[in-house]
Amino acid sequence: MNPTPLTDADLDRLEELLEAEIFAGEAMRLDEIQAMLCAAVSGPQPVAPAVWLTEALGSGLEAGGNPDVEAALELLMRLNNDIAAALMAGDTIAPVLYPLDESCETYDYAAWADSYIFGAGLAGDWYDLAGKHAEDLSELLEPLFVLNGMLKEDAEKSGERWFPPAEEARLVADIQENLPVIVQTLYNFWRNKRGPASRQRKSPGRGATIPAPAAAARNSSSAAAVRKN
Repeated sequence: MNPTPLTDADLDRLEELLEAEIFAGEAMRLDEIQAMLCAAVSGPQPVAPAVWLTEALGSGLEAGGNPDVEAALELLMRLNNDIAAALMAGDTIAPVLYPLDESCETYDYAAWADSYIFGAGLAGDWYDLAGKHAEDLSELLEPLFVLNGMLKEDAEKSGERWFPPAEEARLVADIQENLPVIVQTLYNFWRNKRGPASRQRKSPGRGATIPAPAAAARNSSSAAAVRKN
């Protein structure tokens, strides 16, 4: 258990700090950091804080002693601990999402999915490390590639059939609703790979299932998205 979990006020303060002048616009948004950390704490091997903090804060991280940097570092480490504790306990994560426009009717799930995939690349090559279970991993990651549009792009480039608009909208809505379970299932995948000692709870279901033709659109470019970071 994290002895100092973040409050709503802490998260508001972290959002403000990420926009501080010292970071010169290089810091990631809070939603992006949360997604990156979900992947980083889930993966097959640890990601050193120095690695993900550099990605989160950019060159502003080098300004040691600056009060805004120090405050951001403290809150980010607590955020990392919160995410790790929640996933370990099987409590799932409530994604931080920002609206795409002022109407606040649609939210930027694509940015969240992109950042998760980016975070996966910080822990080495997930597909190689999954070994004989690489195909299972690929299926678990597919919903994220739907959210960020990559699976659709792959299908169109390869001439594969894609969903009619109404069916695509239903699929995306289902994935959005099940995103916390998808993230938890990916965590459980790697926890189970690490061995019996780390298994504490039964894995939840896979969440959203990607039917054909999306499954047929899976190809090496999706794998490369995880490998290239």
